[in-house]
Amino acid sequence: MPKQRYEISDADWQLVADLPNTPRPTGRPRADDRLMFNGVLWVLCSGAT
Repeated sequence: MPKQRYEISDADWQLVADLPNTPRPTGRPRADDRLMFNGVLWVLCSGAT
């Protein structure tokens, strides 16, 4: 069960976990995909801009 209403559950994350692209060998270190996805959900659910 998610901690907050905008955090994706473990079961739902398993459905979408493979969708993000694989990391590239150069550039900035990659942020955690699940953390970024939760951020997108927060913006969508809260109406933040």
